[in-house]
Amino acid sequence: MADFTLFTNPMSRGQIARWALHEVGADYDTQLVDWQNKPEALLDANPMGKVPTLVHHHNGHDHVVTECAAICHYLGVMQAPELTPQAEEMADYFRMLFFAAGPVEQAVVSRSMGWSVDDPQKQGMLGFGTYDKAMDAFETLLAGRNYVCGERFTMADVYVGSQVDWGLGFGSIPKRQVFEDYAGRLRERPAYQAAKMIDMNLIKEA
Repeated sequence: MADFTLFTNPMSRGQIARWALHEVGADYDTQLVDWQNKPEALLDANPMGKVPTLVHHHNGHDHVVTECAAICHYLGVMQAPELTPQAEEMADYFRMLFFAAGPVEQAVVSRSMGWSVDDPQKQGMLGFGTYDKAMDAFETLLAGRNYVCGERFTMADVYVGSQVDWGLGFGSIPKRQVFEDYAGRLRERPAYQAAKMIDMNLIKEA
């Protein structure tokens, strides 16, 4: 048995988890999930039936990790500590990781669903304020650096970079130079290319 089992669908955020697995060089098996016929093993591991769901078979126990940002960090801690933050990088690492998983994700989804709050006072109750405010802040946080932690790639870049990469591709994140340059650097990574090729081939075969 491989060290990890990835429940995924190639047309999903499971692409993020696969990229993360490749970045840390993990030994993993893939369990493809049909949207209409989800396997019991997935539902046992994750009652929401969401993908990706990652199961780590470790020391005789199965450890379930869900939510892409958590999967990225977990894999770094367990498999590739050199891709986790050093002491002076932790603030940037966790700030950006959770900003992308929180305000950016909320802003993108709300915009795609057509949800909006026009009252400025009520906008303050939202985790992202407005879409434009979230994107401006995101650009500011990424400006002047090659990666989340400056010049060094970490597992935060897998998640944050996926938000940018997908957002540019689907038009949910604006085409600004900071975002395009950042995504371009990440697309050159061998692990990104290897993982992407697997999912693109699975999509073609579907």
